[in-house]
Amino acid sequence: MKIFGHRGAAGLVAENTLESVKEALRFKVDGIEIDIHQCRSGELVVIHDETLERTTNGKGEVSDFTLQELRQFSTEEGFLIPTLQEVLALIDGRCELNIELKGKHTALPTLQLLEEYIPNSSWQNADFILSSFDHEQLRQLRAVTSKYRIGVLTEESIAIALPVAKELEAFSVHPSIRNLTEEEVILAKDEGFKVFVWTVNDISLIRKSKSWNVDGVITDFPNFAL
Repeated sequence: MKIFGHRGAAGLVAENTLESVKEALRFKVDGIEIDIHQCRSGELVVIHDETLERTTNGKGEVSDFTLQELRQFSTEEGFLIPTLQEVLALIDGRCELNIELKGKHTALPTLQLLEEYIPNSSWQNADFILSSFDHEQLRQLRAVTSKYRIGVLTEESIAIALPVAKELEAFSVHPSIRNLTEEEVILAKDEGFKVFVWTVNDISLIRKSKSWNVDGVITDFPNFAL
């Protein structure tokens, strides 16, 4: 079972920062999950929320600011909002990367960036999972490429997500640990899909996931998950 650091190592260091990604890498995770939005000047930035308030000292919507303006804001610890390109450079193919398309209209810009970045880097297409709750964005991806693995995120049951996963010829389904049952894991795997579960922060749930043959857990605490 693979261990993915959630937003880097969100339980240890401020989420979705380069410092958090470094912390996850320190524990030799199999993968890292991050969230992206597009800012006003077009760059893809790594942040979970549409707005700045929860994770930084800024106020307003991420999409209203240029990258230069976003550099004015920081987390409580003084960490900056990174770009996707900075995260790619930092990880440099040392583990897999699950890029969650959190913001609107991020699918095609993400694809363009990866297509430009990968040929001159240590990354391979197979190192990435592109996932989203916004299944329309996943459809946009699949309409133009089959080179990248797609992950279908769902807050509902795996059974509800399976028709979308089949339509998209997805690699994996990503349910919440809150709704997970062993029967649904078996159902997804019988249909040929990997199962990556979020956000698994309890040792007993990590062990249960492993006993159910889950393919990967996404956790805030890669230090005790490994």
